[in-house]
Amino acid sequence: MIKQQLSFAQAEQARRKKPTRRERFLADMDRLVPWAELVALIEPFYGRPSTRAGRPPIGAERMLRMYLVQVWFNLSDESAEEIVYDSVAVRDFIGMDLSRETAPDATTLLQFRHLLERHALMQQLFAAVNTQLRNRGLLIREGTIADATLIAAPPSTKNRARERDPEMHQSKKGNQWYFGMKAHIGVDADSGLTHTVVATAGNVSDVSQTESLLHGEEQHLHGDAGYQLGAEREQRLRDKGIAPQIAARRSRIKVLPEGEYKAAIQDLEKAKASIRAKVEHPFHLVKNRFGYRKARYRGLAKNLARLFVLFMSANLVIAKKWLFSPDRQVASAA
Repeated sequence: MIKQQLSFAQAEQARRKKPTRRERFLADMDRLVPWAELVALIEPFYGRPSTRAGRPPIGAERMLRMYLVQVWFNLSDESAEEIVYDSVAVRDFIGMDLSRETAPDATTLLQFRHLLERHALMQQLFAAVNTQLRNRGLLIREGTIADATLIAAPPSTKNRARERDPEMHQSKKGNQWYFGMKAHIGVDADSGLTHTVVATAGNVSDVSQTESLLHGEEQHLHGDAGYQLGAEREQRLRDKGIAPQIAARRSRIKVLPEGEYKAAIQDLEKAKASIRAKVEHPFHLVKNRFGYRKARYRGLAKNLARLFVLFMSANLVIAKKWLFSPDRQVASAA
């Protein structure tokens, strides 16, 4: 953890000022993120500090912190540089004293992100955080909830290639057409934590990615009506010891005659829906809390890399109520 000694003015401001939501969020993430493990994954690829004269090298942890700020607040490279100068809370989180040093510029942040993408480190960071959460008893792994959400991409052809992103595709949901990609996730049915992330073009069906969202240890699979498996795919799952719990289509329930049988079916579907509801929380955090409603880059690979970091962060936010609960902290101290 990067720490800087507070000046008298900063200490007085911290004593008098009411903490903002940004400050509380960054303080929580500072406690939640396993910095040592994540930095250890990055450093072998980040390179050794230069011995040449010039600007001092920027540490891997500081660059990781700045990159996470960019992701959490949905900033461009230039805006991420500017927020370091604008926000005391961000500077404290990164561990930067502007009286002695300047913030990493947008190009440095861009190169750091490209390094993470080139070596598939975002996926490794996601896996490392999940390993930490599993070691603390939060990933039960007995059941998986599968779901997908559409993420829009710019449909304009006013670019250098004069064409839309060839890896994105349009799809129809209800009576509305969308152009973009789909984020498919597998979520732990007990804790609501995301354990698998897959990205496809927007026209790829949800059910086609079902088996890609399994970790192999679950006993149950939950999904909405878009995951009607078909006899062959359902049999493959049952052969692996996985019992599908897929929602029935509303049209089929409507045609049932009123009576005890229909009431029992409706109660069963409500019970299934109460479990599936957990998958909406990660989507809410990624789209509303972190602002990722539109694809940031061209191509699926770069956007998938971003999704790994987003769902890693969502897992930490969801896990906070367990990790910071008084009962758990007392048990840890004992």
